[in-house]
This record gives sequence, C-alpha cells and structure tokens, in this order.
Amino acid sequence: MSATVAKPGDTVVITRPAAQTQPLAAHIAALGRPVVELPLLEISPLPEPAALLAALARLCAPTPGYALVAFVSPNAIDAAFAHLDHWPAGVKLAVLGEGSRAALARHGIRPDEVDIVSPAADVPSDTEHLLQALDLAALQGQPVLIIRGESGRELMADGLRAAGAVVDVVPAYRRQLLQLTPALAVLLRQLLARPCDWIITSSEALRGLMSLLAELDLRYPDAMQQNAVVSMQRQHLIIPHARIAETAKNLGFTRLTLTGSGDERLLAALQSRL
Repeated sequence: MSATVAKPGDTVVITRPAAQTQPLAAHIAALGRPVVELPLLEISPLPEPAALLAALARLCAPTPGYALVAFVSPNAIDAAFAHLDHWPAGVKLAVLGEGSRAALARHGIRPDEVDIVSPAADVPSDTEHLLQALDLAALQGQPVLIIRGESGRELMADGLRAAGAVVDVVPAYRRQLLQLTPALAVLLRQLLARPCDWIITSSEALRGLMSLLAELDLRYPDAMQQNAVVSMQRQHLIIPHARIAETAKNLGFTRLTLTGSGDERLLAALQSRL
C-alpha cells in the first residue's frame, strides 16, 4: 500500500466488536487516518453455557459426535475455544470469512492440518455462499454443530437440514448494544459534527446505532438543534456485505461504499478516498 497522507480530520470510525478492532485500527493509522474505535456491540460469554459445554463434550468424545462444526463469527470461535484444548481429528470446520480464519489461526487451527471450508475469495462471505461451498450431499444423515450467538439468522441451519444433515445449534456468547452514557453522547455529537468514514460490519450494529442516536436526540438534545439521526444518515459508510448495505439503504443512508469481505478490501476502499 502507498504511504499517501490523508487530509487532516478524515476520521475513520470502526464499529466492530472490541476484540476484532486492533489490527484494522493499526493499518488505518498507518495510512495517516485518525481512528476512533466505537464498538457498538459488546460481546460477552454466557454465564451458564450448559448447551455449549455439552455440545463440545460430544464433539471431543473418543469418537467425535459431529462430522462438521460451523462457526458463524470470530466471536463464536473465541467463545468455543475458551473450553477446548484440542481439535478432534477428522472433524471438518466451516467459517464465513477472513476474520474467522484468523481467529482459528490464533487458536492453533491451520488449514494444512484441519479441513476448513469457507466461501470462495471472489464471492461474498455470507451464509448463502458458505452453503454453496459445502458438499451438502456428503452431509446427508451426518451430525452437524452450529455455534453462534444467542440470536441469529436460521438460514444456515435450515439449509443444512434441507440437505438432510442432523443439526444442533448452540449459543456461545451474547451481544448487547452499547449503552448511552453522557461521555458517549459527547463522543457521538463530536463525530457527527464532521464528515467521517464509518466502517459498519453488522446490520444489527447499524440498527442499534440508529436507535442509540434517536435516544441521544431525546436525552441529550443538541443546542444547535442538529438531529443526530439525520446527521448520521449524511455520513459515509464503508460496508463489506450487500445485506448490510440493504439495511443501510432501508435506514435512509445514501453514501455507501460496498467493499466485499476482508480487511484488505476495507483498507483499499479507505485508501481510494485519500
């Protein structure tokens, strides 16, 4: 990448969960862009992960209880590997994208040792394309485990069941929207007062942000009568997935850059704006 220096004040706001922010923030700072880390969703382990522990015990039995384990996010990987000391031989993994592959690598899971399936590099990293990448016929009658947050889309489970797989879905963590505090209110007003590039990697987080801003207008009205929701709709969003872009359009955003998945594509989009 070139060392082009950005214009002063071109702040980049990263809204992904805190555990996934640092590498991207460092790369953006190296481009000369100010960075604000604003994790909109707080990720926390379940206080009583009984279903997860039971599923992992079955997975790690002398004869593994699953032929395939699908993780919906890096958060799901981190939550599960907090309770795992090895990966059972012969069990295939399915993940959605680069972030999840990096999370597996942090836990010592390498593609030369474990069969890891994910969407092809030239297609979106989403559930639809992961299902296309899997050999669904080979999964007929096979036990499959999906590890995810407390809530989420049923598309993966429905697709696998339609192919004849026997699917268990277990929660591994919970997501909670950032709570509005006086300090956060000040930060949001500061960010909305100038043009920024907002990296949005979750439809849930974007919907939550707009709810947060509606609350901001009610609890902490701006002295200049600037409506926070309207100000946010004028900001520029950098988005990795078409599904999130559709959510953004439905929420009134018009300034969108759709990059495709992976930090390299997010960075390329930012660099193109220098």
